[in-house]
Formats: sequence, structure tokens, C-alpha cells
Amino acid sequence: MTGRRRLGLVAAGATLLAAAPISSIFETWGWLMRCILAVGLIAGAALLARTLRFPVWAQALSMVMVLLLTLTWMFPSGHEILIPQPATFGHFADLFTQAGQDTRQYGVPVPDRDGLLFITVLGIGSVAIAVDLLTVVARRPALAGLPMLAIYSVPVAIYVDSVPVLPFIIGSVGFLWLLVSDNIDRVRRFGRRFTGDGRDVDVWEPSPLAAAGRRLGVVGVASAVLLPLLMPTVTGGLLSQITQSGSGIGTGGAGTGTGGRISLFAALNGNLTEGETVPVIKLTTNEQYPFYLRFGVADQLTNLGFGNRNPAGNSVNRGIPDPRGGTAGGQFEQYHAQIEVSDNLKQNMLPIYSNTIKTSDLGGGWSYDPNQQVIFSNRQTSKGKKYNFDYVRATYTEAELRTAEPLTKDDPLRTQFTNTPHDDYVDTLVAGLVKGKTTEYDKIRALYDYFSKERGFSYSLSTQPAGSSSDIAAFLRNKVGYCQQYAAALAWMARVAGIPARVAFGFTKGNQQGDSWIITNRNAHAWTEVYLKGFGWIPFDATPAASVAGSTRTDWAPNVDAPAPSASTSAGAALPGASSSAAAGNPDAADRGPDGPGLAGNVDIGSQPISYTALWIAAGLALLIVLLLIPAVRRLMVRRRRHAATVPKAPKVLAAPRVSLGGEHDIVVTPEAVRARHDAHAAWDELLDTMIDFRIPVDPTETPRVTAQRLITDAVLLEEPATAATLLGTAEERARYARKPLQGAELTVALHRVRRGLARSATRRTRFVAAVFPPSVLLRWRLGLAEFSTRAAAASSRLRDSTARFSPRRLLANRGR
Repeated sequence: MTGRRRLGLVAAGATLLAAAPISSIFETWGWLMRCILAVGLIAGAALLARTLRFPVWAQALSMVMVLLLTLTWMFPSGHEILIPQPATFGHFADLFTQAGQDTRQYGVPVPDRDGLLFITVLGIGSVAIAVDLLTVVARRPALAGLPMLAIYSVPVAIYVDSVPVLPFIIGSVGFLWLLVSDNIDRVRRFGRRFTGDGRDVDVWEPSPLAAAGRRLGVVGVASAVLLPLLMPTVTGGLLSQITQSGSGIGTGGAGTGTGGRISLFAALNGNLTEGETVPVIKLTTNEQYPFYLRFGVADQLTNLGFGNRNPAGNSVNRGIPDPRGGTAGGQFEQYHAQIEVSDNLKQNMLPIYSNTIKTSDLGGGWSYDPNQQVIFSNRQTSKGKKYNFDYVRATYTEAELRTAEPLTKDDPLRTQFTNTPHDDYVDTLVAGLVKGKTTEYDKIRALYDYFSKERGFSYSLSTQPAGSSSDIAAFLRNKVGYCQQYAAALAWMARVAGIPARVAFGFTKGNQQGDSWIITNRNAHAWTEVYLKGFGWIPFDATPAASVAGSTRTDWAPNVDAPAPSASTSAGAALPGASSSAAAGNPDAADRGPDGPGLAGNVDIGSQPISYTALWIAAGLALLIVLLLIPAVRRLMVRRRRHAATVPKAPKVLAAPRVSLGGEHDIVVTPEAVRARHDAHAAWDELLDTMIDFRIPVDPTETPRVTAQRLITDAVLLEEPATAATLLGTAEERARYARKPLQGAELTVALHRVRRGLARSATRRTRFVAAVFPPSVLLRWRLGLAEFSTRAAAASSRLRDSTARFSPRRLLANRGR
């Protein structure tokens, strides 16, 4: 394969490595399979075009056409017959539109949506074409780094605070591979390389200059990756995180989760797990019975529970949408609130009320997500923040909510917020509860009313074990849990019923002191929000009200455990019985799980933490076994390579050059003779390693014939093994000294016979060591380590000498003149 064709394949591989950052955006690896296929087909088209010696414009056109055909096959509109049709391009435009909508609706990691996959394959395929042309045609591989860098800019734009480092390292390796391949190809154009003694040097054989270049490249990449992490910054580098106080909770610590995903309760976790009550918010509002403050939602549901996604939106200075006038009914009352956040609450999301319409005294750097209805910042935290905001409280009647119509199956809200993992128990339970219910509100009320004392549900910080069933099914069977389990269970069941639902996080109203409400870490709470068409997100709190400090209920979601119907008159009105009983009966009741409410942004609906001790032990044992097997695997690989080298090769050549010695006898050098010498040398090397493995001394000063005879005597080889050892010695002797090497001998069979003979005469311990810890491999490793130590000592000595010869006085030698 010529250099240009090889460079084309390297360019395709480097492009795929540069696409590693995309892995942090998608939930699955489906995008990678599609990109590998697309880039592989593009590289194949370029290779075929160059093999047929097409001009440059034809090579570029062939790659573009292959990319178009690949996109057509991967994302068909249904009207194609192998090739794209006019409807195909209309379908592509629809995919572009869908991708734009998905980027606004989904947070990372995103599911495998056709629109997002389409633009990913299109983008990486286009980059593959650009890299190929810049590397192979223009011979400017350094410029090929620009389109490869464009791929990395995608997660940089999404992950504002924490850009993944590993994908960048993988992409940089691909870029360095591209540069090295191009330089090797340039060197090969000058011809073959030779050493001082005339030996031919293979193109991939290392040289001192190449080794120095590789070292410089590794040091440069490591410096470019590690130095930005180590440098302290405003948002906190690695050194900043290490030097932070252990009790501090901020953007550099527990406040931000991993991979750019915000952990809803991570910023509160340090205080919520304390034994004492810690004030976090002072609230002043002109609403008599305020509802729950909220600061985040979890709307991504997987088998592990509910998880949150990064909020996205515009600056609050641009205004916040007013929900009044856009609903099918209800009454709205406007209120004003002031919040003072203590130093104990440090997170990048502000506690506010639903339907906030105006803020003040926030300053810059804060944004509003209209979908999640949260205020967030990528640069500031809530610590010590004091701000004002106006909000409206909605009041709905049951009759009004019953007018809400079901969402269509293709509605984005239904598609995004009704997906659930399959569970037979939950599906059957939901089907029985909603049977006969004709409206969306009646369905959610049936599910909400199920979490009652009459059904056996109770509140407890110590939940029952899940057993072998799913966590959600275990909670619904045991009927014992805390707020997160109630909120997640109701949201899960609502989704099964086809109603969009999510989990909201925030605080209950706390305890009133004068004109203000004091909210502590004990008031942390989670509840459910369901979406009803024409009314928006409506809160439902399924947690037993008597067990939650500051619990509040509404007309449409009353206290199911109350002896009499609720008499509340507004959405913000609390049930006097529930609120007073919660405050009087247990004013400091912590509405949190055994490990605090929420870990790493996921609502765990499990009932007992899983111990990973056995898993870690098994993983450690597996890793130890793998490490112990490395020498044996290495020995098998070397033996297989040598055996492959000794397999007889056909066919014969018809003519061969003659090397004249000036006499009457000439040496005929044929490819068969050269091959026979290589086979003999490989077989002899394998025989020597086998002798070392079975503890038989090897003397490099002996001739092959003497070594073979000594092997027969020392190892007591008989019949076939002895004959095989003699054959191997003869083949090596002829390969070294004779004009014509021994050809046609079954050297591989001879090696097997000698090894069986040695194993027959060796002890069990020797056979075990030879198989598991082959001394020949360990000897090579020891020699390599010794050589490395010698080179390192020599380099250290040269550095020490250079340092000793350097004198700062030389810099001042001319100062006095």
C-alpha cells in the first residue's frame, strides 16, 4: 500500500478518535456505530479513487457522494430506491428541525433521537472528508487539526463548568498519530534507511531522533492537559478543589456533580446529614400560607431512578414569562417575596416559587429555564444571596382540572416525560387504579389517593429491603418510605398512565417567626409535578402530611389521611390539621433518606443501600488473576508468532538472481532460501526459550549441533523428541554456515515434539512455572528493565554534569566592563 493510501486510512482513524468527545453527549453508543460505518465507507471510497488514479476533484466528489448515500440509507424517508430522491432532502430538513427542537428540550446525555444522530453523522463525516483532503491531498496534516478541534468544541459549548478531559486526550492521540504518520511517509520518500554497518532499517524501527520527538510530544500533550487543571481559576481548578475546606460545599466540590450534570442535593448534603438543625433560608412574603420553595426538578427516568439534566435558558434580565392568560382556567393571585440565603446553602440554583414573574437584586450571571422553571448560574452560587421576586399563585378547582384533555402521542411533552422502564407489577397496579377513569385529572387523583394510610402506607427514614424485585415495586409492596420515594413512585406511576410527570426539589414552608418563615435543613423536601394540558405543571405531594414539617396541601390534592375534607380555599392554603400536626407533633422531622435527600442528582427509590464490598473484592481478584496471567499470555503470543513463521510457504519461484563469488560455484539466492533461513532462526529462538523455560542452561558460545546434542543428553530425550532436537540443530547450523539452508523440514512439528519430551522428563513444579511464569519472558523483562535503568542513570549523569558546568557568573561576566 502506497503512502497516500495509508495516510487516508490513518486520517479516517484519527477522525474517529477525535470524535471521542461526542460520547459525553449521548446516552448510548449508537452514534459511534453509525459514525464508524460512515467514516469507514468514506475512507473506502477515497482508497478506491486513489487506486484508480482519479483526479483530486473526483476523489472529493466520491467521498461526498458516499456520505450522501450513507445518510440516505441510515435515515430513509421511505421513498428512496437505494439513491436519494427529492423527498429525501425534505426529510433531511425535517431532521434538522427536529434536532433543533431536541437541543432545546433535552439535557445531556441525550437519547438516540434521529435528528441528533443525523447531524452527528453528517458533521463527523464532513470532518472526515476535510481531514482526508488536508492530509493526503494538501499534505497539511497540521491544518487537519482545525476540523478535528471543531468536534471537541461541541461538548465545550454544552459543559460550561466541567469539560471532560479524557475525550480530549483520546482526540489528541489521534492528531499525533496523524502527524507521525505523515512525517514517516515524508521520510520514506527519501528511500530506505541504513545503519552504519549497512543493515537495512525498517520504516517503523525507532531511532534516537524519533524517540526524542515522541518524548517531546508526550510531554507537550501532558503539559497542555494537566497545567490548565492544576492552575487555580475563578471556578476552581484541581489545586483549588484540593485546597478547599472539607466542610465547604460549592462549585468546586459537591455542588456540581460530575460530567457537567448538576447534583440537586449535593450542595445541601453536608448540612442535611448533620445531627443539628441548620437554618438555610429566611423567607418574607405577603402570602398568608405559602407553598413549597423549589430550586430544581428531576425529569430523566432510568432503571436507577430519576435524574436531573442541566438547565438552559436566557438571562433573567430579559424577563420571565407570565403564566396568566395562557391557561384554560383557574384564579391567580400575585404576591411578593424576599429571600435571604445563609452561608449554609451554597449551590448554583436559587430557591424560588413556581410561576415567578419578576426578580430584582439578583445582579448579573443568573438565567431562567422556562421548562424547568428554575433560576440558575454557571458562575455564581446562592451563598449569602439576598433577593426579591414577584410570583403568582394559581388556584384550580377539581372541575376545572377535569377539563384537561390528554396530550397526543406525538406531543414532545408526552414523548419526553412519559417514558418508564418496564415493570409488570407497577404496570398492573396502575392499570387497575386508573381503570374506568375518563379524564387525566381523575387518573392522577386515583394514583394520588392510593398513597394513604388506609392502603397501609406510612412514613419512615428506615425503609424495608427491596429484595429481588425492582426498587419501585419493592416500595409499593412494602409501603414504607420517605419523601423522595413517594414523589418518585407517584411520578413513575403517572408516566405509566400516560401523564407527563417529574420530581420537584425544594423546601417546605418551615416555621413562622413574626413576619418571616425560617426554613432549615429539616425542611428539604421532594414532591411530584404532573402536566395537564392547558394548566401546566401541577404539584401533587403524596408524602404523608403528618410526618413532614411544614407540609402543605391544596384543593385538587387534599390530605388523603385527613378525617374530613380539606377546607383550603387557595392553592397556597395549608390544611390547618396537617400543618399544625406536623409542626407540633414533630417540628424537626427530617424529610430525608438515610443518607440525606438525594445523592448525585438521582432520586433513589430503592429501599436499602447496596454494599459493593463483595463486588470490589471480586474485581480485585479478577484484576490480580489477569496480572498474573500476563507472562503466560506473552509467551503464547511469541510462540504463536514463531510457529506461524515456520509454516511452509508455497509456491516456488521460477527464476532467481545469482550472486557471483568469482569462482566456478555460485550461490543461488532465491526467496525460498531466504524464507528457509528465517524459518530456521525462528525455530531455533523458540527452542532456546523452551530450554530456558524448562531450566536447561543455554550457552551462546556453542554451535547449534553441540547445543542440540547437550539438550538430548541433559533432558534425556528419546526417539522422536531426540530426532526433532537434532533436526532443529541441523536446520540452524545450515542456516548459519551452509550455502543452501535446509528446506522443507517440519520445524513446527519438531518444536512440539521437543516440548512434549521436555515436559515428560521435567518435574510438576517446572512444568507449572514454564506454563504460568515462563522464565524466558521474565528474563527478557529483567534485561529490559536493567537496560532502561542503565539509560536512565546515564541520562541523569549527563544532566548532573551539565548542571555542574553551568555557572550563573557567566551571565554577569560583562556587567563590570
